[in-house]
Amino acid sequence: MSLKIAVSSGKGGTGKTFVSTNLATVLMKRGKTVFYLDCDVEEPNGHLFLKPLMDKEEDVTIMSPVDVDEDRCTLCGACADACHYNAIAVVKDKVLIFKELCHVCGACQVVCPTDAVIEKERKIGVLRHGKSGPISYHDALLETAEGGMSPRLVKKVKENIGEGINILDSSPGTACPVVETIKETDLCILVTDPTPFGINDLKLAVDMSREIGQEPVILVNRAEYRNDHLKEYLRKEQLDVVGEIPDDREVAEIYSRGDLVVEKLPHYKELFEKIAARILEASQQKKAVKKKKSEEIGKKIVAKETDERSGTSPGKRPKELVVISGKGGTGKTSVVASFAALAKMTVLADCDVDAADLFLILDPQIKERGVFSGSVVAEIDQDKCTACGKCKEECRFLAIREESSPEGLIYVIDPLACEGCGVCYLVCRDSAVKIEDAVNGEWFLSETRFGPMSHAKLGIAEENSGRLVTLVRNNQDRLAQKAKLDRSIIDGSPGTGCPVIASLTGAKYALAVTEPTVSGVHDLERILKLTGHFRIQTGIVVNKHDLNAQMTEKIKILAEEYNAEFVGTIPYDKSITEAQMEGLSVVEYTSSSTTEAIAKIWNRVKETYEP
Repeated sequence: MSLKIAVSSGKGGTGKTFVSTNLATVLMKRGKTVFYLDCDVEEPNGHLFLKPLMDKEEDVTIMSPVDVDEDRCTLCGACADACHYNAIAVVKDKVLIFKELCHVCGACQVVCPTDAVIEKERKIGVLRHGKSGPISYHDALLETAEGGMSPRLVKKVKENIGEGINILDSSPGTACPVVETIKETDLCILVTDPTPFGINDLKLAVDMSREIGQEPVILVNRAEYRNDHLKEYLRKEQLDVVGEIPDDREVAEIYSRGDLVVEKLPHYKELFEKIAARILEASQQKKAVKKKKSEEIGKKIVAKETDERSGTSPGKRPKELVVISGKGGTGKTSVVASFAALAKMTVLADCDVDAADLFLILDPQIKERGVFSGSVVAEIDQDKCTACGKCKEECRFLAIREESSPEGLIYVIDPLACEGCGVCYLVCRDSAVKIEDAVNGEWFLSETRFGPMSHAKLGIAEENSGRLVTLVRNNQDRLAQKAKLDRSIIDGSPGTGCPVIASLTGAKYALAVTEPTVSGVHDLERILKLTGHFRIQTGIVVNKHDLNAQMTEKIKILAEEYNAEFVGTIPYDKSITEAQMEGLSVVEYTSSSTTEAIAKIWNRVKETYEP
């Protein structure tokens, strides 16, 4: 019997991998056959704690467009017109293919009238296999700047699901890699914490889970309740809680060293055994999926309906500081909010579109909004379809399946697997495929107490977060010109995928916020490779530096290796969370050694990126 349990979260840093690895360990010690599948292919961290002995690696490659045959190409532009990802441009007498944007859908090859598109094998990642004691371990590592390939790599990891209990460690957020991980599992556990960020992102994750047919259960980490907001939400949505883990600095210190808390602290072993029992019980119960959606983003909206075309960049871009992190939960957004307060007047952009939290601190007054469409929705008209199978044959996302019906064999599009490329429409000989623009999210132009702000919200379980990020940055440019401001601060997406690449491209300076943990160091190295790939000057800040002095020193050495600037450190301080609860940046909330450290970091960064 194969039992598939996905562990996910609305945002990073809630303890998803902490839960997954300790859960796998207690289940193994109870005599269960356990498979650990790390589906967070951008930043796989399970191996840092389970410490498997790897015995096999295999490259994952796909056929991808790399160039055009100039002798055949007529520069007709059909390839660029067909590409929904803006990955092809025809400029003068040249066809340009942008690998970082390409989703390898095959549309360019389908529409080219002269077969001029050249495809070659393209490595998108590495699959790794090993054993952690009796636990079978499998993960994948995405190649640098291959963000659009995450779902494909997740599928390869899931091919290793075995007979036993499978723990699937998901990436954070609500976008396509998460959907690919948790769909068709027996139970989805959402890990959260009782902070404003945690609650907001949990709502998004619950909606996403329900949208794909999963009624999730909740595990509360760092369960220090300063108010009843999380409990009220869980009660209102009738969500089951399978466990609570205390807010314990000793746990954070054990985690920072790469150790398992169930092996170091006996009372946590007992706690995780109880949680494991509840999870196994919940996995046997088939609960009805509730379809109610959570509240929309924002409290005060002055709506002016437009569309995404008004987000075209006016051309001149302000000097951009992009604050990023290899993983979520490092304090990136709190740092951005403090910088905004210290800058006093600047343009702001929240590019973390599938788990946007900056609005919780800045309370933006929305002045203009519009819908975003980055793909198409396709549907097969069964009255016209002759079941030739050409659409299924050409779909590289395996989104078209055969089904039996009273009339015979039919073809149906799986909306969860479809990435909106439109190839099925292009190849259908019977005009049976209908397409229309998809609504993938919303964008907003707002005013805050620190200046104008561009932000957005990706739709539930939607694709094309990278294009939405580009739109947010283009809208930022409009705001900068209108307000006559020549600098901006961007809250970038975590990880190394599409939205991060879109956040970084063309920026003047990137500031990576990390933590002194084994996973923090691992993920920081991944993000430094990405900024190095795009040749962006990068600085490093260590948040909660006093959790592990040895790891902080290791990060300093890593900064030197990657020619990055070590900008400063921020101490472990609960007042940052307390400020969040009040809807303030910590520099507005209090005056302390923490705020002095942040001000010092800001002054140093400002000298580098300001015009």
